[in-house]
Amino acid sequence: MKNYVVLKFGGTSVSSRARWETIASIVRSRIEANETPFVVCSALSGVTNLLERLLVEAPSGTHHETLATIEGRHKEIAAELGVPFELVSNELTELGRLALGASLTNEVSPRLRARALGMGELMSTRLGAAFLESIGVESEWMDARQHLKAVALPNEPDAKHYLSALCDYSADEELAAALKPRVAVVTQGFIATHAHKPGETVLLGRGGSDTSGAYFAHKLGATRLEIWTDVPGMYTANPREVASARLLKQLHYEEAQELASMGAKVLHPRCLAPVREAGIPLHIKCTELPDVEGTVISGDSPDFGAQVKAISSKGGVMLVSMDTLGMWQQVGFLADTFDCFKRHGLSIDLVTTSESNVTVSLDPAANVLDPATSEALLSDLREFCTARMIGPCAAVSLVGHNIRAILHQLGPALEAFGEQRIYLVSQAASDLNLTFVVDEEHANKLVQRLHELLFHDRVSDALLGPTWNALFHPDGDSDRLDDDVWWFSKRSELLELAKDGPAYVYDVSTIQRRAEELQGLGLDRVFYAIKANPNPEVLKTILDFGFGLECVSPGELEHAKAMGASERLFTPNFAPKEEYISGFESATYLTLDNLHPLRHWPEVFAGRDILVRMDPGHGRGHHKKVKTAGAQSKFGIPPEQVEELADLVKRHDINVIGLHSHVGSGITYAATWSETAMFLAGVADRLGSVRILNLGGGLGVPEKLGDKRLDLSEVKETIAAFRQARPEFELWMEPGRYLVAESGVLLGRVTQIKEKEGGRFFVGLDIGMNSLIRPALYGAYHPIVNLSKVDGSPKIVADVVGPICETGDVLGHKRRLPVSEEGDVFLIASAGAYGYVMGSQYNLRKPAIERILR
Repeated sequence: MKNYVVLKFGGTSVSSRARWETIASIVRSRIEANETPFVVCSALSGVTNLLERLLVEAPSGTHHETLATIEGRHKEIAAELGVPFELVSNELTELGRLALGASLTNEVSPRLRARALGMGELMSTRLGAAFLESIGVESEWMDARQHLKAVALPNEPDAKHYLSALCDYSADEELAAALKPRVAVVTQGFIATHAHKPGETVLLGRGGSDTSGAYFAHKLGATRLEIWTDVPGMYTANPREVASARLLKQLHYEEAQELASMGAKVLHPRCLAPVREAGIPLHIKCTELPDVEGTVISGDSPDFGAQVKAISSKGGVMLVSMDTLGMWQQVGFLADTFDCFKRHGLSIDLVTTSESNVTVSLDPAANVLDPATSEALLSDLREFCTARMIGPCAAVSLVGHNIRAILHQLGPALEAFGEQRIYLVSQAASDLNLTFVVDEEHANKLVQRLHELLFHDRVSDALLGPTWNALFHPDGDSDRLDDDVWWFSKRSELLELAKDGPAYVYDVSTIQRRAEELQGLGLDRVFYAIKANPNPEVLKTILDFGFGLECVSPGELEHAKAMGASERLFTPNFAPKEEYISGFESATYLTLDNLHPLRHWPEVFAGRDILVRMDPGHGRGHHKKVKTAGAQSKFGIPPEQVEELADLVKRHDINVIGLHSHVGSGITYAATWSETAMFLAGVADRLGSVRILNLGGGLGVPEKLGDKRLDLSEVKETIAAFRQARPEFELWMEPGRYLVAESGVLLGRVTQIKEKEGGRFFVGLDIGMNSLIRPALYGAYHPIVNLSKVDGSPKIVADVVGPICETGDVLGHKRRLPVSEEGDVFLIASAGAYGYVMGSQYNLRKPAIERILR
């Protein structure tokens, strides 16, 4: 009895001689293990995209350059493999004829598209099979269309059958009989033959080569299916976007299906059903790292208990929202509306319902949703309801096992959705996923945030393997010095300063650079929020740019006045009456954020000019404790109290010259400040006397080295657009952390090293939460490097801790570091804001001192 193993190789795995030599090695090893290898291959990497471009250009006759590029790609790989280029001449000739036909008819039919797009796999396998033969691996080329036949589905549009077909994958004795022991078969993924028109090519959808492999595995009754690609398995998130994603060593078919269906790009969603039905294990392996264990998907995966195993994101999702009061307690509404989708050959993915609305999602991988189909669908639906299309959106899913049982543990993670507009929420009855549909532009950042919250502290075990960085970029998880940060070039000076003990060090040139950036935003005034860092040298640097100072206490006002600040903005919060009285004497402007003072002490404000802080109803920011708006926040007057505000200020002759709103800190959404301006302008229209809109601060600072910066040019554009629409207002801003965070580092020395069970390391420093409380208070991330061992390769994963007698005295979790020794100088970056100023003498330990570098 033949022991079949199906090996599927993706585009990157077949695009160079080195990769084909790896394929040859794998095939030989399977033959030596008395297995019969059945090799399924994709087109060369990028060729299918070139073929798509060819078909776009062909109707206008501008395709010749792209055709030449496709020919050149195959000529290059043929030369590299040392096989005759003429092996693919027939396919290239036919491709030219198809393009010419499209240029003559000025259209590309689904039939022509399928035939053209399938050429990539035919050409790559002809060259690959010849190469294997040339180096002594006995092999035979096979046309997949001889054994994969598409299945016709009811009401299936012609386009879908040609471009996203399903196939019969029942046992194929004829195929099995054709295979020879110890001879590798090389065939194509992605293509099959038409259900009713033998010889006509149909496609299995983009990424369909995985499904071809699964079909052949089921047909042969293979012992396993191996998917060889450019990643070594399925991950806790897309590793191309989340470098700290962890390899998932084992998954059940159901979990892998959820991940694939919800956006994980390693596997095509359709490839799991055939192997699951036959109980065939599926192994995901990496051609670049063939010795890495990868992911094994089977029905025998251990029960790891209730937990989230991965976060996935699927873009290009379109929603159809159907509103009507006619569905309430009526029979048949869903049947009638869903029949419209069926008539147009559209497969519904997610569904949510209320008494007057049904919203469904359409998966781009399962549907060909062109404008004509969309309009026809909406037209049919409008017979029953008010229907509209929403998108493009993204479905962000938490995938795992028994998620319902751990919903109460997911509270901190679900807070990441607080800033998003959520269109649809779905929790599977199978208890395998919890899905949120949001605007597509926010999906990547959301996935990164969720992954940090859910997987940052997870240790390696039978489920979780190494990170992507650990496999492909061994230094990537460590916070290493880089030449685009100021402290790289001033290392020697910092090491010298560290000899005097723990210290905050501020770089003046960095503050100046950030101030120049803020000057370019086109604001009327900028006030620096001195609570971020009131160091006198820091304030002098900022005042030199003509900025005012924003203060929140009498002490800060006195400090600002002593520094010579000509404009002082006072923003007290739940302060006693006396602070408002003295504030009018010491400050240039005063901001009120509660009606209590006006109700109970109107005489303090009578005849005065004031600004009023409003609450737009929602906050933004990197942590719940820095979101400063919304019903849970103590800041600001809610919009529903505007009428009372108007009455109070009129009754007591108070002049509201400005409105203010600050929604949070660490914000990276560029339109935040223009949206704040729009909100405030709406309130201003109800008051009538307002000429100033203070948009707050909160400009985000990159959290990790290499993170994308907030695009200030986009912020400027959105502010300019608002100014053009409402030129009557002055626009102010009051940034704090943005000006100073990256200018500051905290220096300390290693005191002790500790290792515990399971290889868990702790590196102790002479600085702790009494010097820098942000990690303990906010869960804030600060890059940490061993400044004494700049060139040392990361060898350990350690928690960096301080000397304070508190479990929370952790400055950084799970940092990849060089082997460190007592006395090494450690640097904690982005510590210039809310560092020294929040320090304490807890445990009666003195916090770090402050130093300046110019």
